[in-house]
Amino acid sequence: MKIFFGQGFSFFFILLALAAVLLYALWGWPNDSEWWSLLETTYAQIPLGAWIIIVLAFMSFSFSLNTLLKVRDQEKKIERSLRPLLEAETFVPTKIKYAYSKRLHVTTIQLEQLILTQRKTLQRITNEKAEAQDKLIQERIVQERQRLARELHDSVSQQLFAASMLLTTMVEIEESQQREVSKTLLQTEKIVQQAQLEMRALLLHLRPAALHNKTLKQGMEELLLELQQKVFFTIRYRLEEVSLPKGAEDHLFRIAQETLSNTLRHAKATEVDILFVERDNLAIFRVQDNGIGFDVSDGKTGSYGLDNVKERAVEIGATCKVVSVPSQGTIVEVKLPIERSASAQETGHEEERENDSNITSG
Repeated sequence: MKIFFGQGFSFFFILLALAAVLLYALWGWPNDSEWWSLLETTYAQIPLGAWIIIVLAFMSFSFSLNTLLKVRDQEKKIERSLRPLLEAETFVPTKIKYAYSKRLHVTTIQLEQLILTQRKTLQRITNEKAEAQDKLIQERIVQERQRLARELHDSVSQQLFAASMLLTTMVEIEESQQREVSKTLLQTEKIVQQAQLEMRALLLHLRPAALHNKTLKQGMEELLLELQQKVFFTIRYRLEEVSLPKGAEDHLFRIAQETLSNTLRHAKATEVDILFVERDNLAIFRVQDNGIGFDVSDGKTGSYGLDNVKERAVEIGATCKVVSVPSQGTIVEVKLPIERSASAQETGHEEERENDSNITSG
């Protein structure tokens, strides 16, 4: 309302000044003969001068109202054109021809583009920040796992090893002197040995899951060589170099860690065979032990921790098969299809043909 009355009075005084200038041009300086007629001449008992003022006021406020309505209409149109930028998650600039001026239309389009660009920039910055935060968290987790593994290996693991050696010595001495060892001492020795296996399985879990610029074969060899020096049973393995994506290699390495950890903790095996080869465009990883096994049909495979192995296999598009017979052992086999490019397949076919020709000529 303030704008309406302000514009109305402004237009009124402007028109009044124009009317005074026009009368001055017609009648000259105000005098009694001509100017007095504005008061003496009446229409509907209202002086002519009052009619002039009324008409000028009506024209002024009508023009002010018309201008105000047009401005409000333009504001609504601009608001309707900009509101999608606030409400829509993904907004595509409209190409509708607006009713307001071309200059204002161009400015509105530029504003839309600016807001869209800033929105995309903010989303990219937010995503990069979240990824950097996740990467930092993962690095700290790996560092903490490595620290815990070192401390457990240097303290608890060494103490368990010393206790196991001491109990073994006590058992040998008592057996040589009395030719019979007490059940309590034998049970204690088994408990300490089992605790050692549990500790080694825990240390195996705490190892970094990533290969860190190593191939899967190299990572598995390092893992198995380390285990051979610390466990009581025999470990045999056959590993081949298989070309796999980095994500698949990391998942298979983690599957190997979890499978061996389950074997250490639960299988009570004396022999373990590990196989990692490529056959018929399949990467095959297999762990076989001669341990106590379990009944696969009773739904207790989760006690062996194999659910995580199956989930990891699914994540990389592999299949996981578990075969176990009580008192005979367990086999865990993971098969991953190998995707090759056309050139790689052609190279492989050529190598096979060369090998066949060499065999034939030989």
